[in-house]
Amino acid sequence: MDKFEVLAQYFGHREFRNGQEEIIDNILSGRDVLGIMPTGAGKSVCYQVPALMLEGITIVISPLISLMKDQVNSLVHSGVSAAYINSSLSYPQYVEVFRRANSGMYKIIYVAPERLGTDEFILFAERVRISMITVDEAHCISKWGQDFRPSYLKITEFIERLSYRPIVGAFTATATDTVKQDIVDILRLEEPFSITTGFDRQNLFFEVRRPTHKLDELISIMNENKDKCSIVYCATRKNVEMVYEELCKEGFAATRYHAGLSDDERRKNQDDFIYDRKNIMVATNAFGMGIDKSNVSLVVHYNMPKDPESYYQEAGRAGRDGEPASCILLYSGQDVITNRFLIDNSGEDNEELSDELREELRRRDLERLKIMTFYSTTTDCLRGFILKYFGEKPPLFCGGCSNCCRDFETKNIITEAQKIVSCIYRVYKLNGRSVGKSTIADILHGSRSEKITKSGYDKLSTYGIMSDTSVHMIRNIIDFLIEKEYIAVTQGEYPVLVATKNTAPIITEMPEILMKLPKERKPVVKIAAVKEKTPAVPVDEALFNKLKELRLKLAMEEKVPAYIIFTDAALRDMCRRLPKNKMAFLDVSGVGRKKAELYGDRFLEVINAYKKR
Repeated sequence: MDKFEVLAQYFGHREFRNGQEEIIDNILSGRDVLGIMPTGAGKSVCYQVPALMLEGITIVISPLISLMKDQVNSLVHSGVSAAYINSSLSYPQYVEVFRRANSGMYKIIYVAPERLGTDEFILFAERVRISMITVDEAHCISKWGQDFRPSYLKITEFIERLSYRPIVGAFTATATDTVKQDIVDILRLEEPFSITTGFDRQNLFFEVRRPTHKLDELISIMNENKDKCSIVYCATRKNVEMVYEELCKEGFAATRYHAGLSDDERRKNQDDFIYDRKNIMVATNAFGMGIDKSNVSLVVHYNMPKDPESYYQEAGRAGRDGEPASCILLYSGQDVITNRFLIDNSGEDNEELSDELREELRRRDLERLKIMTFYSTTTDCLRGFILKYFGEKPPLFCGGCSNCCRDFETKNIITEAQKIVSCIYRVYKLNGRSVGKSTIADILHGSRSEKITKSGYDKLSTYGIMSDTSVHMIRNIIDFLIEKEYIAVTQGEYPVLVATKNTAPIITEMPEILMKLPKERKPVVKIAAVKEKTPAVPVDEALFNKLKELRLKLAMEEKVPAYIIFTDAALRDMCRRLPKNKMAFLDVSGVGRKKAELYGDRFLEVINAYKKR
């Protein structure tokens, strides 16, 4: 079979997506590859198609058990012989996988990086022919990546221990230029074909809100999207518990996930979400990687993540089926403090990190936190900010983020900037030390809090000189000045505002500083409203729901997630095409030969019965 026949028979598609064919062709020619492709762009097809065409076995190195299980489940249901090797297997199961692999029963084996160095795996690798080694989530190998895992460094050792060198492929969704180079260097890729298909996810709507009361705002968002499959990310376990309890009180079908729960409860809660028994998952960043759930249409960050890579990866779990979806970040200054604490205390339990490397990673994380804060406070295009961070040329106006869809007016804030800078100088002159932006904002607004009066800040000439401006707006202007490097915020335990080389001209010579300010708060952007930006052929919702009911029944019978049977996108294509027979059913996007054999008759029965009504 050629690559198109493999794609159609096993994966149910008639054409490749952007970048897939080039990667596959280079792998089949024997060349190493590096693929940077956004979530939902079809990275797995890039190595699964050639794996079925090459002689021997393809080893896929993956960081999470849940990811392996999902991928293997999906492959088996598509007619591909596949297995995984990780700590979830009992010893008899472990032995049986090796026995079958040695006899040539598998084309693709997923393995955890920790297993590569075991004597059993090395012996197995020498007995069989490994045609390709694929490194999934390859950013984990770089200390500059957002999810550095020292165990990934074992991959290079494993490859070098082999008496022959297989083709090596590396894939990830998010990587800066530094991380890309690290992947190439550490894995020792040999003149790799490298492709970045683009980071833009045009079906995603990006929004940042800075609410006074986050919980009220979240409940409002969830009410606007009550029937949507949603993930709510929180920075801490404590927030997960609080948000989960409040959503349950409000009558939402929510569950939770964080490292403080038992393995059994995490597994149960994850299954409740994956199997659509609960449509809202409240979780820390421990949840998500390896969850290939295609119908998530809303991701809310209750707290700002600590770096752009994590944010884009987590937000990207929405809209994997290509349908319009929303990504909303609820920002507050407390998020910065929380993330600093998490950064300062990260890596302490990891004995594989030296003190020097731990401090280097800390400095890197603090710098990326600063960039994430800029994203959360900017009035520029949000999509453009993300794309620029990942090295792409952004659009001036995307039309798919809250900043581009909100009315702004450009205002000269030189007077406000002078007041802020003057206050920073006067506080330092008063007691020889600087303070944080909240304190500066309170002084300027004229707060009568004990902290202000006890420190004597109410006696400063700048006290209350911005009483006609809300504290919220003063903080916005301070954030803007920080983003544009007119002032800076330190990275110590207690961040404070300090001058930069650009500060003095504000007082002495600068005629204007232009800042975009929102004219008026727009109403909630519903996911339904975003759909107008990406029109699609409408489907019969009644038929769609009947197909979903059948899919759920089959999934429960086979004890697999519903999207393993068919994705929502496949069901919608069935509604559009209304296939009459098995041959026509094979034309549905996402229907391969194996799935047509397994499920075709039952889905055709529902479709034909519905057409006769």
